[in-house]
Amino acid sequence: MVEQAVLGDALLQGTKEVFETMVFMSLEESSQFDPSIDGRALLGSIAFKGNLEGSLGICCSVPCAQAIAVNMLGIDATEKINEEETCDAMCEVTNMVMGCLKSKLEDAVGVLEVSIPSVVHGRELKNNLGKGASKILVKVNIADEYVGELSLLYRNSPEQPSDKHGVDK
Repeated sequence: MVEQAVLGDALLQGTKEVFETMVFMSLEESSQFDPSIDGRALLGSIAFKGNLEGSLGICCSVPCAQAIAVNMLGIDATEKINEEETCDAMCEVTNMVMGCLKSKLEDAVGVLEVSIPSVVHGRELKNNLGKGASKILVKVNIADEYVGELSLLYRNSPEQPSDKHGVDK
């Protein structure tokens, strides 16, 4: 089992790398005790499986998601961006962060298979993996203007079942 501190560091460092190089926004762990995301939010999530299974989530306010989309698409900040473009950008950011996290953890956890990312919107969004899962939650400041939340839910995968001859499948 990989240590929670290793996972948390890989999550934060991988997200910083993606935001700095692909989104062109700074991202730092929040020094506030419990910053919150006000109003409607978007939650980009992506599942993974292998020796470790779980999901990665990136949650931020709609204005923050719009700023991310504007930066990723390289358009003028005064241009209106629609909901579909904003959701597509959140999916892509989530996918890129998962790719970075996957490469950082490969030596520790082995190969991870990754799903297609998805985005939901609403208020007070939370990621949940169910019973037996561990959770890493990192509150972040994005571009010194927005509050975001990174979540990594995980558990060790159950042993692979054996067939009737005792051979692992």
